[in-house]
Amino acid sequence: MAATTPNPAPSLDVRLSPGRRLPAALAVAVTAALVVSRFGAADPTTWLLETVWVMAGLPLIILFRNRFPLSGLLCALLAAHALVLIVGGHYTYAEVPVGDWVRDGLGWERNPYDRFGHLMQGFVPAILVRELLVRTSPLRGSRWLPVLTVCACLAFSAVFEMLEWLAAVTGGEAADAFLGTQGDVWDTQWDMFCALIGAVCALLFLSRLHDRSLTRTGLNKEARS
Repeated sequence: MAATTPNPAPSLDVRLSPGRRLPAALAVAVTAALVVSRFGAADPTTWLLETVWVMAGLPLIILFRNRFPLSGLLCALLAAHALVLIVGGHYTYAEVPVGDWVRDGLGWERNPYDRFGHLMQGFVPAILVRELLVRTSPLRGSRWLPVLTVCACLAFSAVFEMLEWLAAVTGGEAADAFLGTQGDVWDTQWDMFCALIGAVCALLFLSRLHDRSLTRTGLNKEARS
C-alpha cells in the first residue's frame, strides 16, 4: 500500500480581505487625528465634549466588526463625520479657520462651520439609520423607510440640542465655546433644520449607492430603496 502524505496543516491567513482594508485604514486615520487634535486644543473641555462621540463610537464599531460589519460607504461617512467633530473640537466650531475663510470670502457675519457640522449630523446618521433598518427590520423596500429614517435623525438632533441645553445650564459661560451660538438666538432651530436638510439630501443622493455598497460587501443582497 502506498504511503499517504498527510495533508499540510492549514495556515492562518491574518491578512485583511479587500472588504476590510478600508474600514481598518479609516479607523487608524481617525484614531491618529483624534490623538493629534488633543495637542494645542483651544479649549480642552470643548474638545472632550465634541470628540466623546468618536471615543465612544469607534471602539463599538471595532468591537462588533465581525458580528455586525458595516458597509464601506457607511464606514467612509462615519470617518468623515468623525473628522468634522475632531476639527470642531480642536478649534471650537466658531473658530475653525476654514469657516473663517468662507465667512470672509462670502461676506457672512458668522463662521458657518457649525452649520456644516449640523448638516453632517443629519447626513451621516441618515445612512447609519437606513442601514440598520434595511438589515434588521422588515422595512426594506418600504415607503416608510425614508420617512422613519428622517424622523430618527431629527430625534437625534433634538436630543443633541437638549444636551447642549444641559451644558449651558450646568456650565454657564464656560459652555459658550461648546454651544457655538455666535449670538444667534435661533441657533437651536437652525441646527435642527440643518440636520433635516442633511438627512433628506443623504437619502436623495446616496440611497442607490448605499444599496450597491451593501450588496458589494454581501451584507444585504436584496437591499433596495
